[in-house]
Amino acid sequence: MLMFVGLGNPGQKYEKNRHNIGFMAVDDIVHRHRFSPWKARFQGQVSEGRLGQEKILVLKPETYMNESGRAVGEAARFFKIPPEDIYVFYDELDLAPGKLRIKQAGGSGGHNGIKSIDAHIGKEYWRIRMGIGHPGHKDRVTGHVLGDFAKSEQSWLEQELDAISRHVTFLAQRDDSGFMSRVAQELAPPRPKKDKPETAEAKAAPQPEANKRATQQAEAKKTDQPAEGWQSSLARWLTNSKTRSD
Repeated sequence: MLMFVGLGNPGQKYEKNRHNIGFMAVDDIVHRHRFSPWKARFQGQVSEGRLGQEKILVLKPETYMNESGRAVGEAARFFKIPPEDIYVFYDELDLAPGKLRIKQAGGSGGHNGIKSIDAHIGKEYWRIRMGIGHPGHKDRVTGHVLGDFAKSEQSWLEQELDAISRHVTFLAQRDDSGFMSRVAQELAPPRPKKDKPETAEAKAAPQPEANKRATQQAEAKKTDQPAEGWQSSLARWLTNSKTRSD
């Protein structure tokens, strides 16, 4: 069994906050793959389902962000899920909006939810960091993370959540690099199309009018007469015929 954990704060007040992007990610996974309805358990909300042959437990802690580890630890101990089989989705200030990184173990980066999980189950679980961008000054961080996503951010947010939920099956196969690669490909901005360079053959190819002139000149060389000069040739032939008949 694997456990997917989405971090956030419970309640309608926080529902659309940037800090709740982890909740949004697991909500999309549960919806797309038709997992069981959410129910209260382990100091949070849980849903269960399968991805391929792998059973998945999805958890949204309701202990508020700073105590997320309590819920994660309780669920992990009950099902005997080791840290290396736990994937945590959460917001990351130090990544640009729409960027995503996955890594096993490591530091908390100052994220209180991650600090709490580290304290309860250790550091060997998988971290899926979802970029929300930095507001530019530390005094604005709280307002930024607890602020709602702006309308201008909805496009990349929806694209990211969709890519995660569609490719999460790679995580069920323990293929973290495959998951990261597929999601990153979809989130990468499209490359601008370049005009196809004109080939040497195309540059050398004569235009239709030039073709016509070239053909006329070639024919003229064969008959030792200028192009389009048949009238002059006829006049000389008539003159020579008259001279011979005289």
